[in-house]
Amino acid sequence: MNELRIRAAGPEDLDAVLAFWKTAAEGTSISDDREGVERLVARDPETLILAETGGDLVGTVIAGFDGWRCHLYRLAVHPDHRRKGIGGALLAAAEDRFVALGGRRADAIVLVRNELAQHAWQAAGYGPEEQWRRWVKPLG
Repeated sequence: MNELRIRAAGPEDLDAVLAFWKTAAEGTSISDDREGVERLVARDPETLILAETGGDLVGTVIAGFDGWRCHLYRLAVHPDHRRKGIGGALLAAAEDRFVALGGRRADAIVLVRNELAQHAWQAAGYGPEEQWRRWVKPLG
């Protein structure tokens, strides 16, 4: 494998990220559009973290910090590059970011039906907290 490069996304990366999620991410989000991702990166330029190898986008994670809690979204690795440590490298970069910002605990939203992701999160040291339920209300 070519050398892995981890970096923050810039505005020039957003179309590639949106296309990548269609291939590598499980499920879709109401925020998976150019406007939503532009707003994310404009608000916090370090929040969307990319993994590249040989100049190709092979992984993403959103490491959002609101000043109190650390939230992980869109951890995705291209199917042809899974099980090579890319997800772990992205999580390490996200966790380092959180610690530098003063974060103390990270959480992730993981689809129940995505068993592959369930195993990956568990292997990374995360565990489900069954006493919590996500409540959602679309706005607008």
